[in-house]
Parts: sequence; C-alpha cells; structure tokens
Amino acid sequence: MKVKRIVANIETDLLDAARSFYADVLGLEILMDQGWITTFGSQETMRVQINFASEGGSGTPVPDLSIEVDDLDEALKRVEEAGLQPEYGPVSEPWGVRRFYVRDPLGKLINILVHIE
Repeated sequence: MKVKRIVANIETDLLDAARSFYADVLGLEILMDQGWITTFGSQETMRVQINFASEGGSGTPVPDLSIEVDDLDEALKRVEEAGLQPEYGPVSEPWGVRRFYVRDPLGKLINILVHIE
C-alpha cells in the first residue's frame, strides 16, 4: 500500500471567505463545489507530505498550513492588495526558505514560502 494523497480538511461556514482568499488571492482552482464543501487545488504535481512540529521555526507558532509558491513577492503583493498584513516576515530562513505568515479570513495561520538556493 502507498499513500496517494493527503487532503487538509478545515471546518468553516465561511466558504465565500475561503474562496476569496484561496482562489482569488492565491490563485487556486476550484476543483469541486458541493455547496457545503469546496475543494481548491492546482494541476501542479505535489509530493505527499505531512508535518508534525513543536514550533514553526525561528520561534514562531506552528502554522495551520504551509503553501509553497513560485513567486513570494507576487504572493505578498496579492495578500496586501486583499487588505491582509503578514504577521511574520517576509524573511529568509537559515534552512533555505523565504517566507511570511498571514492569517486567512477564517483565522488560520498560513505559512507562504518559496525555496531559495
């Protein structure tokens, strides 16, 4: 047996707010919308990963989600244009990522990052 996919399930009644952040700001596609559940995704090939952490690194809290992007500056611009402000960063971390934290409209702490070389 092998794990094919891991899906994060976040309980909320604020599906429109989720759509405005995850589709409009971050650019994820709506893969399914049943009215009571909306699935956002991308056609990018992704590795199966799950993190367990006692902190978020650099003394930060553990984020609810980590989202890797290809252009952190563009992600930051879209977040700020949506009226949201980072709670941490942007900063280059010693383990090879540049990132910032932002709270989505549901109150979840999101780690938005890009790997740097």
